[in-house]
Amino acid sequence: MSTETVSITRRIEFDAGHRIPDHLSRCRHLHGHRYAVEATVTGEVRRQPGHPEHGMVIDFAALKDILASEVAEPWDHAFLAFRGDREVVAMLAALPGHKTVLLDAVPTAENLAAIAAEKIEQALNARYGGRVRLRRLRLYETPNCWADVIGD
Repeated sequence: MSTETVSITRRIEFDAGHRIPDHLSRCRHLHGHRYAVEATVTGEVRRQPGHPEHGMVIDFAALKDILASEVAEPWDHAFLAFRGDREVVAMLAALPGHKTVLLDAVPTAENLAAIAAEKIEQALNARYGGRVRLRRLRLYETPNCWADVIGD
């Protein structure tokens, strides 16, 4: 039977706060978004009768699990803070039990998309050994604004 390379996409949403400390407009203030992440993965359709993913590139539920464990669960209802944003990091550290995610980059849509893509690529490689690859990661900051990371 022939093999085909196919892409599938799964979307997941989460809520998080952030700020862009050096921004010249209102994004320098603490605020939040309803983020959405769409991961498009590509690979050959599995042709293995009896295998749970027979006829699939990857089970949508498996892709959802990866998106949830790598991005949505760690970032949901957290404040995504740039490690170098000293004032905000100190303020958040003073809040008992606050869910804060410290990042090595300013939490712009572009940087968050790149961080999410790296995490998802690593998880896909660990689980599928290169058989399934991340083709595109799209992170929506708002319904009208998003950043894409395009894989090879």
